[in-house]
Amino acid sequence: MGVTRRQLLWAGAGIGAAGALAACSGGPDGSKDTASSGADSGPPRSGGTLKVGALGKASSVTRDPHGTQSNESDYLILSLVYDTLAVPGAKANTAPRLAASWKSSEDLKTWRFVIADGAKFHDGTPVTADDVVWSLKRLRATPAGASRLPGIKPEGITAEDAGTVVLVSDYANAELPLLTRLTTFVMKKGTKDDQLADAPGTGPFKLDWFRDGNARLVRNEDWYGGEVLLDAIEVRIFESPQAMANALLAGQIDVASNVGAVAARTAETREDVQILRRPNDMAMPIVMRTADGPFADARVREALRLAVDRDAMVKQVLSGYGTVANDILGTGDPRFAKDIPQRGRDLAKARKLLAEAGFDTSKTYDLLTSEDISGLAESATLFATQAREAGVKINVVKQDSKIFWDATWLKAPLYTSYWGTNDSVVFFASKTMVSEAGQNEAGWQEPTFDAAYRKAIGDADEAERSKALHRLQEIEFAESGYLLWGMADGIDLAGAAVRDLPELPGYGRVQLEKTWLAR
Repeated sequence: MGVTRRQLLWAGAGIGAAGALAACSGGPDGSKDTASSGADSGPPRSGGTLKVGALGKASSVTRDPHGTQSNESDYLILSLVYDTLAVPGAKANTAPRLAASWKSSEDLKTWRFVIADGAKFHDGTPVTADDVVWSLKRLRATPAGASRLPGIKPEGITAEDAGTVVLVSDYANAELPLLTRLTTFVMKKGTKDDQLADAPGTGPFKLDWFRDGNARLVRNEDWYGGEVLLDAIEVRIFESPQAMANALLAGQIDVASNVGAVAARTAETREDVQILRRPNDMAMPIVMRTADGPFADARVREALRLAVDRDAMVKQVLSGYGTVANDILGTGDPRFAKDIPQRGRDLAKARKLLAEAGFDTSKTYDLLTSEDISGLAESATLFATQAREAGVKINVVKQDSKIFWDATWLKAPLYTSYWGTNDSVVFFASKTMVSEAGQNEAGWQEPTFDAAYRKAIGDADEAERSKALHRLQEIEFAESGYLLWGMADGIDLAGAAVRDLPELPGYGRVQLEKTWLAR
């Protein structure tokens, strides 16, 4: 599964880092939401070791930056050691990183990326365009490579000179830089697979040691991106959010990342714990297969979308740490179509649609899920209860993570999914909904949607692109295989001394170079 779903929990489209821990505000129940910032701790200072907990299993550890990363802990480590061409930005959706700038041809098919001045690998070797070309071709050669670099064939990746990389797209794509923000990690040209464990990166931290998913990273004094404040980061792997939260509360780690709403509730009464919320951080849609099977009829999919009680889902599954969604992925996109009316619950209409579609309500349908993230299985259970009120009997089946991703994802008629990135409508369209998408979760093929997507990324006129993007969202709202009932907040717990954790969701929150410790 490529830039994997879990990888996107970190990468997620959108979610630079700004000063994080802002002043207190009301939580879902008016309780403490976010602890005080570093305003009373003086200016940022360098030094110290930040101990970060991250979810993962030792049996699933990978060291390949272009491989399938099942563990958030792996993705955190890789993202600190290796740099991508671009990253999510606080103001613009896409900000420079290893690529300092980029420019397209007039037809939006050819893009030139200029490597940042002073960029070096951790062994002191300057980064060249050949390194980038080699890395992107290696990425493109992975099973999910076509999805990671959509529209880019290997022969379309070349070096113009020592500092310029050229990408040629099969079609006009004004959004190509946005799609380089995830997993375009750059390694030295010719790095062999048996050298991955010790391969030098270009990121703000260098690997000191790695053991069974745990790692210690030390500051890269020569990082081209500016001063790195922490002396070191120690990443500790946890198999459950509960264990990670307990370690934070016991003072064994400084940050429990992506720990979930239950842990946030537990920590609300602790004055020595900060709760960092990233609104709209994670999507947990229910996927209905459109290509065939019992949910192929659009009226059935609409009925299920009308059967869900979104407010109840947010309150019960997310403990209020989230917001109601409207079946369109990419809620963090500035061009998200907020004018499309919010879909509400309408059981009478749902039953009517099911009858018109000839849906067999005598049968029981399996809803497959996993317990990969907090709340996922719970969302399936509550939805099953709600759907029954519309006459649809659903049996929730919890699967082992490996079985789920190998046998269910992209294949089953009805299953839960999750994405830790939500900044871009185009991102989700390109990855999961256009007909040729490598991760087309619902098997959806809709020519009008494909045409709107091509227009949204391929028209040189920004106003025309915006119109097309709105049309794309209208089609997605009405026809797609997604039931997106809500968006979960990303939640980190942090000790009192931690300052300036990244606020951006997804990949944005692994940018820890400006985080510091007030102790």
